[in-house]
Parts: sequence; C-alpha cells; structure tokens
Amino acid sequence: MSTLPDVLMPPADPEAAAGIVAATQQWLERAVIGLNLCPFAKAVHVKQQIRYAVTAAQTADELLAELAEELQLLAATDARLLDTTLLIHPQVMGDFIDFNFFLAEADALIRNLDFDGVFQIASLHPRYEFSGSDPDDIENFSNRSPYPTLHLLREASIDRAVAAFPDAAEIFDRNIDTLNRLGHEGWRRLWLDEPSSGD
Repeated sequence: MSTLPDVLMPPADPEAAAGIVAATQQWLERAVIGLNLCPFAKAVHVKQQIRYAVTAAQTADELLAELAEELQLLAATDARLLDTTLLIHPQVMGDFIDFNFFLAEADALIRNLDFDGVFQIASLHPRYEFSGSDPDDIENFSNRSPYPTLHLLREASIDRAVAAFPDAAEIFDRNIDTLNRLGHEGWRRLWLDEPSSGD
C-alpha cells in the first residue's frame, strides 16, 4: 500500500526491498493461491488489501517495535483499504527455533496493546516445521515463505472467511494431500519460469 507510512526501520537498499516483496508476492501467487493452500488469500490479493512491510530490524526488540507499529497501523486503517499485513523481516529470526520462541512475545504484545480478539499472527518461515514433522516433510512447505514473515490478520476477517467456507476446518488436511501429490519435485517446478506446453 504505497500511501501508508514506512515501518520504523526501512531497508537501506530500496531495490533489495523491492526484490524481497516481489519474491513474497510470487510465492503468494504460485503457492498459496495457485495451490489453494489458503482459500481466503485470493480475494485480498485481487483487491490489493495486503500490505508488504519489509523491515531492516536485526534484533528481537527491534522487530517487536516494528510489530507494534504495524498492529497500530492496521487498527487505524479501514479494512477495505488494508485487510492484512505481511511483516517481512529478512535480517532477524532466520533460525526457526528462535522465530518460534519469538511468537510468544508477539502474542504477548497483542495482549499488551489490548488487541486480543482483534488481531492474530500467523507464522511463515523458509525453514518452517510443524511439530512432530521432519525438516524435509513436504507438508512443512505450506508455511515456507521466502523470508521470515509475521502475517497480521484481523479476527473479524477470519470469522467472515470461515463463515463463507464451511469446510475451513479441513484446510490443513487438504493442504497435506495437495502437497503430498505435488511432491518435492512438483514444488521445485513451481518456481521454474517455463512456457506452458499448451501455448
């Protein structure tokens, strides 16, 4: 959303930041929407209601400050203009264990800002692992974004989306089936810019 203010610590290299956003958008279009891993994503993408905020934060405290700013921005902005935010933090929380522990701090921040029941955070990471899975298990790829990312969601939007998709509870199992059918080779081919054989 170009009309919205920058985050506290914008990257020093705007061109690099643009590349990070482009990679994230490509992942959203080809994997999340293309494979229908999240049936709610297409509408906000088409309506351009997603904010891609890239931060140069390098510590947990800096990232927490950025998160507070983004939550407050989301709260102050009409959902018709900005429904959801992807806070992308390529320079901090590259280790998934550290990232996973940080999520507890992020949830505490939501409570401290009195946003409990208003917002929630979904976790996305290039090394994402579901509990009990092995690192190479294909189901982990449903949450493997190009860069560590905190996905800020409005609870009201989630409620509306779930109401519109009665089978929302089955999304996780359906995603596992989709990714198992795709396999690692199919996932790799998602990122190859090959012309369609039907052209």
